[in-house]
Amino acid sequence: MAGGDDLKLLGTWPSAFVTRVKLALALKGLSYEYAEEDLASKSELLLRSNPVHKKIPVLIHNGLPVCESSLIVEYLDQAFAGPAILPADPYERAIARFWAAYADDKVLASWATMLIRGKTEEEKSEGKKALFVALETMEGALAKCSDGEGFFGGTNVGLVDLALGCQLSWLKAAEVMSGEEFLGGDKTPLLAAWAARFTELDVAKAALPDVDGVVEFAKMKQAKMAAAAAAA
Repeated sequence: MAGGDDLKLLGTWPSAFVTRVKLALALKGLSYEYAEEDLASKSELLLRSNPVHKKIPVLIHNGLPVCESSLIVEYLDQAFAGPAILPADPYERAIARFWAAYADDKVLASWATMLIRGKTEEEKSEGKKALFVALETMEGALAKCSDGEGFFGGTNVGLVDLALGCQLSWLKAAEVMSGEEFLGGDKTPLLAAWAARFTELDVAKAALPDVDGVVEFAKMKQAKMAAAAAAA
């Protein structure tokens, strides 16, 4: 790595937020040290690096911590050479940030409710309904942002591609666990084609967690929640 930059990523498997940072690091061609955190017993380094939220991911660059996955991605884009992640045009940059936030606030929140956070079957069902709506909205965003090219960033992978791409293993896990198709059919054909292209990228193959592993992880989280609810 040029310039003697020392990069260390604190994360947990299979966090979509951590995956987002791994994708950005791979896209920039950066090498880094990865440290897996036990969130039940957080390291002193994590607590010291993110004293406000005490959450992962944290990127430590030459001893200086940067927190929150979306901010880390923008930091990497500004601090290092390589393919641009954010558009140069201010308006296009604002639009990309809008849809990246939507991917977190609507898409990620929906499958998380469906697979992990939902405490009742009704809550899980509402999460599934919200996921269909959010993905249909992202289908429209892809049609506009891609300008007929392969990615949200046009011919290149951009901010929105990373924001949604980091969730693909979880979306596939949701399909496996529910027996529903979320990407494809007559509702989201563009998004399904985009997902197929994205997962074939070398950076995606290197960063995306194994779907079977994500399914097992989600089942484990569900079992823990059920046991906690029964005990209560």
